[in-house]
Amino acid sequence: MSSLVFRAAAAALLCCGLGAFAQEAPVEVSGAWVRATVPGQGGTGAYMTLQAPQDLQLVGVSTPVAGVAEVHEMKLEGNTMHMSAIPALALPAHQRVALAPGGYHLMLMDLKQALAAGSTVALTLRLTDAKGAQFTRTLQVPVRTGASAGTTPPGAMQHAGSHR
Repeated sequence: MSSLVFRAAAAALLCCGLGAFAQEAPVEVSGAWVRATVPGQGGTGAYMTLQAPQDLQLVGVSTPVAGVAEVHEMKLEGNTMHMSAIPALALPAHQRVALAPGGYHLMLMDLKQALAAGSTVALTLRLTDAKGAQFTRTLQVPVRTGASAGTTPPGAMQHAGSHR
């Protein structure tokens, strides 16, 4: 009988722990979109503006359409634009943080299929607060075409780091 009580208590603790991670992130998301791709294209970017009511950090992203999804930044070093993954992006309280072409963005790599304009992509953002509490925010993001202001000219970008 005590084994059954122990199992029930362990299951309750596990559910509570998972519930803490699965809390909806207190972050406003606006203008979200994913750049459309052509068949055979291995990667693309996702863009949006985030605003949180408290200090948060964007620490990751996942999506069923890509084998790898990361938070990236682009920086101009000399005359060359470099892109690389970052472990976290600060979201200061009450400030808008833009994820846009040519700056911070979400990089979706090892795409499992082409992403057609007019479709949608599920993205799950992973965030933490100053106390270490973890949150997620799942979005259905439209896929669209077209270059946006701030995009990097072809051949001007070098990608740093390796991908699995």
